[in-house]
Amino acid sequence: MNSSGNISWPEGAGISILLLLSGLIACRAPEPPRVVIETGRGDITVEVYPRKAPITASNFLSLADSGVYHCACIYRVVRPGNQPLNPVRIEVIQGGLYHDSLVSAFPSIEHETTEMTGIRHTDGVISMARNEPGTASTEFFICIGDQPELDFGGARNPDGQGFAAFGKVVLGMDVVRAIQALPDSGQMLVRPVGIRQIRRIR
Repeated sequence: MNSSGNISWPEGAGISILLLLSGLIACRAPEPPRVVIETGRGDITVEVYPRKAPITASNFLSLADSGVYHCACIYRVVRPGNQPLNPVRIEVIQGGLYHDSLVSAFPSIEHETTEMTGIRHTDGVISMARNEPGTASTEFFICIGDQPELDFGGARNPDGQGFAAFGKVVLGMDVVRAIQALPDSGQMLVRPVGIRQIRRIR
């Protein structure tokens, strides 16, 4: 403190403090990417986690950025009352390219389990649909409510490997629930909900 009562800093200290603050700001992890799924029933905003699920998240973002989901659709809804033959009940909506001939045109990706990523199938989480582990490519689903049976070790899939979660809905769960409530025939929507596009907004 100098004679006037003000704090006096050593020469060059101000620059050092500015550099330190700049370094702290630079070290902050970048915000996760976000995409908007534009549907005929409203928009669904999804935060994607490439730091946690690099293979799955990068694949989804690449497909979105290249326009693959232009004119895709949400075609399947799973509710407690429409899966009578499965003892392990879940609640999801599923979308993508729908037709096997379109899906097969894209390479499948390595399976990232929830044990590897730490992303559990909680309410609003988006994940990849698959047959065998390592067969996911374009089709995805969104959880309604917590769905632990879809995690690694869960009983929904007999192989116990679960599904590859890679992000979460941050806006538009009302749209997801409204789509889940639409009329279906054996879990397939009577009128699939069109996806105009999936576009990155961050």
